[in-house]
Amino acid sequence: MSKAQTAEEAVELNPDFTFDLSGDPYTDFRDEHLDVQDLVKKGSKPDPISVDDIIARRKLRTNSGKRKRPVEDEEDEDSDSDDDEDEDEDSGSEEGDSEDSDASEEEFEGISDGEGEDDPLATSDEEGGSEIDEDEDMSGDEDEEDEDASSSSGDESEEETQAEKERKAAFFDSETGPTETHTSFLSMNLSRPIIKSLTSLGFTTPTPIQAATIPVALLGKDVVGNAVTGSGKTAAFIIPMLERLMYRDRGKKAAATRCLVLVPTRELAVQCFEVGTKLAAHTDIRFALVVGGLSLKSQEATLRTRPDVVIATPGRLIDHLRNSPSFMLDALDILVLDEADRMLEDGFSDELTEIIKSYSVDELVKMSLNKPVRLFVDPKRATARGLLQEFVRVRAGKEAERSALLVALCKRTFKSRVIIFFRSKKLAHQMRIVFSLLDMKCDELHGDLSQEQRLKALQQFRDGHVDYLMATDLASRGLDIKGIETVINYDMPGQLAQYLHRVGRTARAGKKGRSVTLVGEADRKMLKAAIKHSTSEDQVRHRQVPPEVVAKWSQKLEGLKGEIAEILQEEKEERQLRQAEMELKKGQNMIEHEAEIFSRPARTWFQTGKEKAKAEALSKQQYEAGFDAGQKGKGKQAAEPKPKRDKFAGLSRRAKRRKMAMEEDDAAESGAIRAAVRSAKKASRPAKIGEPERRTAPSKKKDKKKAARSKAVTKQKGGAFEKDMGQRPVREGVRAKKGDVIGGMGKKKGGKRKA
Repeated sequence: MSKAQTAEEAVELNPDFTFDLSGDPYTDFRDEHLDVQDLVKKGSKPDPISVDDIIARRKLRTNSGKRKRPVEDEEDEDSDSDDDEDEDEDSGSEEGDSEDSDASEEEFEGISDGEGEDDPLATSDEEGGSEIDEDEDMSGDEDEEDEDASSSSGDESEEETQAEKERKAAFFDSETGPTETHTSFLSMNLSRPIIKSLTSLGFTTPTPIQAATIPVALLGKDVVGNAVTGSGKTAAFIIPMLERLMYRDRGKKAAATRCLVLVPTRELAVQCFEVGTKLAAHTDIRFALVVGGLSLKSQEATLRTRPDVVIATPGRLIDHLRNSPSFMLDALDILVLDEADRMLEDGFSDELTEIIKSYSVDELVKMSLNKPVRLFVDPKRATARGLLQEFVRVRAGKEAERSALLVALCKRTFKSRVIIFFRSKKLAHQMRIVFSLLDMKCDELHGDLSQEQRLKALQQFRDGHVDYLMATDLASRGLDIKGIETVINYDMPGQLAQYLHRVGRTARAGKKGRSVTLVGEADRKMLKAAIKHSTSEDQVRHRQVPPEVVAKWSQKLEGLKGEIAEILQEEKEERQLRQAEMELKKGQNMIEHEAEIFSRPARTWFQTGKEKAKAEALSKQQYEAGFDAGQKGKGKQAAEPKPKRDKFAGLSRRAKRRKMAMEEDDAAESGAIRAAVRSAKKASRPAKIGEPERRTAPSKKKDKKKAARSKAVTKQKGGAFEKDMGQRPVREGVRAKKGDVIGGMGKKKGGKRKA
C-alpha cells in the first residue's frame, strides 16, 4: 500500500460513526484530572520554603493590583512581545554565537578583573564567593555540613620522579593483571543471577575499567582503579562484590555486614544504592543506605537485620557506630572507597580516623591494602572523547556581565537538559530566582537544601520537568544523570580535577556532549590546563556572544534587581517565622514530654562543638585556597613536594671527598668540644669601639678552688707576710759567696756562735 493511499484513507470519514449525545461529552476529560492524591501529613515538620510559591504569590498580587487596560493595548503589547521573541529566535538561529576553532591562550590576553557592585547578582569573586558549598556528609545530624575541597592544582601535569616510580613499584603488584581481554560479561565466569540482572539492564559489553577490574577482583586481590568519568566504575566494584557474596554463609546466625562502601556525598550514595539493588535483583543479597538527612530510626531498623552491603557517608556511619548498639563492623570482608581521592583529603581525615578506631590492630592489617593491583584506564586525566569544550571570554572590566552572558546563552542557544555550576550556594540560589522570573523552568541543588529537596530536584531534572539545574560542586562527582546535553561553568574552577569532574557530567559512556565555560583574565592558567588535557584540538572552541545581546540582557537584569532583593527578603522573613514556630513547638514538647525526652540515651559524637567548627573552617579555607590559586596565579599545589637537590651535586670528586671528611669530623666531635670552640671564638672577638673591655665574672666554684690553692702554697712556703715582703725562702745546699755574712762568721775568734 502506498503512502498516498494511506493518507487518502485517513482523510475519509467513517459512515458508520454516530455521535452519542446521551451522556456528558466532557466526562472523560474531567475524570483525567480527578487523580488527586490523598493528603498525608508527615509529622510536625513543616514543608520547606519554596521560591516558586513566593514568586507566584508576588505575580498574583501584582496582577490583582493592576488596573485593567484596554484590550487594544494588551493586543499591541502581545504583538510587540511576540515580535521580540521572534527576533530573539531569529538571532539565535541565524546569527548564532560565532565560534572559532582555535581557543588558544592568546585570545584571552588583556582580560582584567572587573569590580562588581554590591547587588543580588554579585559574581562569585565578590561577597557571594565566601559562602562555599560543602557537599560531603561530615556529621550525623540532619543539617550536616558538606564540603568541596580541592584535590590537586591546576597545572598538575608534573612528570613522576624516579623515586616516586620506585616507591609505586614497591607498593603495587605489577605482576598480577587481567590475563585476557574480555569483550562480554559471559566470559567472566559470573553467576547466572548476576548475568540475568546484567542482561535485563542491557549491559552486554563491559567498559575498559570493568574488563580490567572484575577478573582481578574475583581473584581476591586488592585493587586501585582510575578511569575517566562516566566509564562505569560503580558497576566495576559492585559486580565482583556480588559474585563473592553469592558464596557466603547463609542462615540467621550467619547474617552479617560483610561489605562497606564509603562515598563522599549523599546523592552519590543514593545512586550506588540504586545500581547495587538493580544488579542484585535476582539474588538474596540485601543493601542498606546510611546517609545523613534521612530517618535515623528507619536506618537503625534496617541495620538491625544485618544487611550484606552498607553504602554510607562517613558522618552518618560514625553516628550509628557510636549510638546504635546492635550495629558493628566486626565481620567486614570488603571495603570500597568510592571517589577515593576526595575521601582521603583533609576534609574527611577526622571521620576516617574515627572509623578506623573501631577496628583492632589485626583487623586493620587485614583491611589495609596488600600489594594492590594498579589499574589505570585514564592515567593522563583527559576529558571524554565525545566532549566539545567551548570557552566564552569575559572581557576586561566586565565581570558584572557574567549573569547577562549566562542568561543570553540559555535563552538563545542552550534551552534544555542544562546543568549550571556555581562556586557558591548563594549565587546558585540567586540565579535560580532570576531564571524563575524569566519564566525558565529551573531548580537548584546545593548544601543549603534539605535532603528531600535535593532528591526532588534531581528527580525533576532527570524526568525533564525542569530544563536547568543550578548546582554547586556537590553535583560534580559521580552523579550519572542521563541525557545531560550541556554543562555550563559560571566560574572557572581553581583545580583541573574539579573542572574534569564538572564537565564529566555530560558526554558519558561514549555519548556526545558540550561544555561552556565563562573565562576571565584570572582563569588563564586553568584555561591552558583544560586545553592541554582535551582529547584533541578539534574539540575546543571559542564562543563569542554579540555585545548588543549582552547589553540587552544586562539592562533587563538591572531592572530585576529590586524584585530579586524583595524576594530574598521575603524568603528570609518566612524562614525566620518558621524558625520561631519550630522553637515554640520544641519548648511545648519539652514541657509536655520532659520525662520521656530525658529518659532517652543522649546521642554522642566524637568531636566537640569547637573541634567541629575548627574542622569546618579548615575545609572552607582549603576550598577557597584552591580557587585563589587558580585565579591569582599563585604557586602550584603539587600533590607531593619535589625531591630536594643533592648537596654534593656539581662538586668535583676532590671537593666532594673534602666535604664528606669535614662532615665526618663534625659528626665525631662531642658536644662539649663544640661548645668550648664556640666559647673560645666568642671570647676572642674584640669589643666594639667605645665600649669597655668585657671581663667575665668569676664563678663561685673557681673562687673556692683558687682560695684553696693559695692556702696550700702558704702552708708550704711560710706566711703570707713574708711572701708579700719579697723575702726569699730558705734554700739548703746553696754555695756561699765571698763577702756574705753568714751567722757569726767574720767576727772575732773565740766568740760564741749565735744560734
